Amino acid sequence: MSRRVVALTLDRLAEVEAPCRTCLFWELDPVRRAAVEPADRTEVKEAWIGHVLREWGSCGRVVRVDDRPVGFVLYAPESFVAGAAAYPTYPVSPDAVLLTTIWVAPAHTGGGLGRLLIQGMASDLIQRGFRAVEAYGDQGPISAVHGSRCGAPAEFLAHVGFKTHRAHPTAPRMRMDLRGTARWRDEVEAAVERLLGAVRPRKVPATPDTTRSPRSGGM
Repeated sequence: MSRRVVALTLDRLAEVEAPCRTCLFWELDPVRRAAVEPADRTEVKEAWIGHVLREWGSCGRVVRVDDRPVGFVLYAPESFVAGAAAYPTYPVSPDAVLLTTIWVAPAHTGGGLGRLLIQGMASDLIQRGFRAVEAYGDQGPISAVHGSRCGAPAEFLAHVGFKTHRAHPTAPRMRMDLRGTARWRDEVEAAVERLLGAVRPRKVPATPDTTRSPRSGGM
């Protein structure tokens, strides 16, 4: 079974079969969201992603299993995310990008694909020089803020490296410091290189051929 994380594009998003595919919770404020007809939600979602891609750059990752898309993650600066203002722990820190949506098909949960998506997101943001990513976690049996459960579970976020930045009973704001992630990545890469060096066969210097007669003549 092959697993691969690729950059989100509108074509790749169109292949994803998920409830989040047409959800506009993050993209629009409540008034504008209520005015969108159900038949238009896909178009509005794609327009939002296209706008972020043009104005800011890469804003998501898709995980593929055996070349089928089975999950995705979306992230952007909070200035693009009108729905974030509904949270009691709003706003995110000025140096952080906001993780909005992470979804994995139910048939593929529990296999580490969510972690792969977070790693793909972190790698992208590190390469672009960002310092941190934050997310509004969802916890508790009933969310008083977003009953549709559009937030990533706080337990999952903690499991993949986020720490509580501002506590709240149902919607804590959580943060991953990408500087620490970058150091961890460098350390892992260095350890792998040391391991490869230890197992590579050592080159044996060639033995001089002493069986031939020395050449006559002088300088």
